[in-house]
Amino acid sequence: MFSKVLIANRGEIAVRIARALQELGVASVAVYSELDRDALHAKRADEAYNLGEGPAAENYLSIEKILDVAKRSGAEAIHPGYGFLAENAPFAQACEDAGVVFIGPPASAIDAMGSKTKARELMQAAGVPIVPGTTEAVATVADAMRIAKDEIGFPVAVKAAGGGGGKGFRVALTEDELEGAFEGSSREGEKFFSDGTVYLERYLHDPRHVEVQVLADRHGHVIHLGERDCSIQRRHQKVIEESPAPEWVVDPELRARIGEIGVNAAKAVDYVGAGTIEGLFSAREGAEPEYFFLEMNTRVQVEHCVTEMTTGIDIVKEGIKAAAGEQLSYAQDDIELRGHAIECRINAEDASKNFAPAPGKIGAYLEPSGPGVRVDSGVGAGGEVSPMYDPMVAKLIVWDSDREQATQRMLRALGEYEIEGLKTLIPFHQALLATEQWAKGETCRDLLEDKAWLKMLAFPAPATPAADGEVQETVEQSYAVEVSGQRFDVRVVGPPFAGGGGGAGAASGSTAGGRAAPKRKQRESSSGGGPDTLPSPLQGNMWKVLVKQGDTVTEGQLLCIIEAMKMENEITAHKAGTITELPIEEGAPIAAGAPIATIKSPE
Repeated sequence: MFSKVLIANRGEIAVRIARALQELGVASVAVYSELDRDALHAKRADEAYNLGEGPAAENYLSIEKILDVAKRSGAEAIHPGYGFLAENAPFAQACEDAGVVFIGPPASAIDAMGSKTKARELMQAAGVPIVPGTTEAVATVADAMRIAKDEIGFPVAVKAAGGGGGKGFRVALTEDELEGAFEGSSREGEKFFSDGTVYLERYLHDPRHVEVQVLADRHGHVIHLGERDCSIQRRHQKVIEESPAPEWVVDPELRARIGEIGVNAAKAVDYVGAGTIEGLFSAREGAEPEYFFLEMNTRVQVEHCVTEMTTGIDIVKEGIKAAAGEQLSYAQDDIELRGHAIECRINAEDASKNFAPAPGKIGAYLEPSGPGVRVDSGVGAGGEVSPMYDPMVAKLIVWDSDREQATQRMLRALGEYEIEGLKTLIPFHQALLATEQWAKGETCRDLLEDKAWLKMLAFPAPATPAADGEVQETVEQSYAVEVSGQRFDVRVVGPPFAGGGGGAGAASGSTAGGRAAPKRKQRESSSGGGPDTLPSPLQGNMWKVLVKQGDTVTEGQLLCIIEAMKMENEITAHKAGTITELPIEEGAPIAAGAPIATIKSPE
């Protein structure tokens, strides 16, 4: 076993790896950017090294800087976690060249599975079923049109060859939409993966996303740990995962079959460590259910926790031990799934605004606990979710005897979670898990695309500005009241009492010490600039502007795209009319609340 390992990541996964290393008796080395100087992962490790200022490209993605820290610290191995350099074949090769063990598969496996077209070709040769489509890159829109019309049919999915995590994925329902889908997929592929090539697949309507966890060692042993159902997604990014899949979706026979597909896929590339074979399960009316290989994630998955809960196997530890040359601790016959686990991603996002990122500082912070509850987090009270990185605050995982009981436990845990100062997906998770669709094990795609339903999850409006233009202060106070020996908890929100002292709050018009709290005239928030001005819902960079001053637009028309937290966020017109002001430009930063456009309605 190694004596010291460098963790080339941040946030909750860096904390998770540090804990596993401690349990293995291995010293941990953290790296952090200037923004993460006070981050939890930097404090949690045995040693921590500053990688400098700037965007991730200048620190967490700098192979040179990370290998330099490995040399200075004496780390024998590097664990990449997920994201950043986790699936970067040149990084894995650079580690090998520097005499540092890369905790993961060999560079050849990452390279083979990193290109979706190469992976599809390889899996097809290995007898693994793939979604019908191309196994080579499609060069032009004209070529894509010919292939879609003559070979695949519409609707068609356009995907970036180096994509993943929902990036570089577009759907063309008709011929008219193909050009936009092709260009959008290519643009995201170039931007996020430095690879603008795309390929085509048959678009499967409302498929289930079912993936298989695999473990492999350097001695030729490969096993699978059952499946995870990750069908609850928005913009092709997962928000809720569970293991196993609902029993009416994956029965023991199908579990064995897709498990064998996962093992064969891993063997085809001489895989080592923890990895995931992602697949699409399609059950079209009147047709036999189909299971297709989608892609392989050559790293530990965000949602590995639910599999750990149902199998009792520490996937992170097994990956570290495999990299150190040890044999797997388990054979396939040892694997038994017990109970049901659910994971909710607690992201700093506002579901009511189409899941717009909502970075910011954290106030009070209290994690849920109790039987069967686990929280993997990388933040705490006083921490910050930066717009520079992924919006994840934590992962909330629960286990219970079956899916219904696990759902109730998750709802209980969500109700206990307290995160002040941030808008998070907690209200979204509470609402969705209470629906009939979730209870029936549906994909809930109609809800995630229903803007009216999502808007009902809006957070309370900010304080109303006072007449003098200053924002009216509000306070919140909790009281414990006993009536006839029974305790009641009362929460009161409102402006502070005039001369009430101590900052105690109450609803406007209540009295304290015989004095009435002043009533203030309400008026429209200045952050929106009036009903004609559309404010930015988030902080980020203006990726693309699709209109110009003087244009006439319709309500809901796409105006611009803001990049924030590694996501492209589409901003649409809030009303119909003429754009009289457009104080934005491509490539420029934009602050939350800053005006995007002023739209005047027709007279």
